Amino acid sequence: MAGHSKWANIKHRKGRQDAKRGAIFTRLIKEITVAARMGGGDPEGNPRLRSAVAAAKGVNMPKDNIERAIKKGTGELEGVEYEEILYEGYGPAGVAILVNCLTDNRNRTVADVRHAFGKCGGNMGESGCVAFMFDKKGSISVDKETISEEDLMDLALDAGAEDVVEEDGEFQVLTAPEDFDEVREHLEKKEVTILEAAVSMLPQNTIDITDEKTAGKVMRLMEMLEDNEDVQDVSANFDITDEIMEKL
Repeated sequence: MAGHSKWANIKHRKGRQDAKRGAIFTRLIKEITVAARMGGGDPEGNPRLRSAVAAAKGVNMPKDNIERAIKKGTGELEGVEYEEILYEGYGPAGVAILVNCLTDNRNRTVADVRHAFGKCGGNMGESGCVAFMFDKKGSISVDKETISEEDLMDLALDAGAEDVVEEDGEFQVLTAPEDFDEVREHLEKKEVTILEAAVSMLPQNTIDITDEKTAGKVMRLMEMLEDNEDVQDVSANFDITDEIMEKL
């Protein structure tokens, strides 16, 4: 599973999450609304909503914003109907990419996603063309400086996690999707410093990008996709060395 969080770690190091605070709020509001519409407005009985609310609190979203998004999902307030769509394709060097979207306009979104692929030397594919290369997993990033690997392993496995790996100066706690909330909540109760937590598609294997020009194209494609407000999450199976990242 090594290299699975490369894009997440790159975003973290570049500070894009802070720079794109408004976009993060937009994505989380959409996710909260859809989760509430599908499973009800009570986070205790709706694991997807519980995860979305936890993520929103993690980026200091105001409580009023969270409550309005839930009410729009349950129909207590008027809101937009969002459709979930997963697009698949290949980037430069054959990098496999999954683009998870929530949109109120399918035609607009597919045109924007196709444009991003084409602009950066990639191409969209048919449904299923790359999804088989990924596994759906919960991933919890933990600050390596705050806990030893042995102690984290004991806590995580006791809570039902599958594994703990070291990745780019952080520990990654990996879980089955259905165990994600329980493991995260257990670690929080034990006051473990969590940097990021999400259920996402993790690649089974990674492609090493060793050419600076190709790496630049891959990064540009990922950023174009991430900058689209209809895009909730982008998963890819590339790995770029720290040396090349510093040059970029």
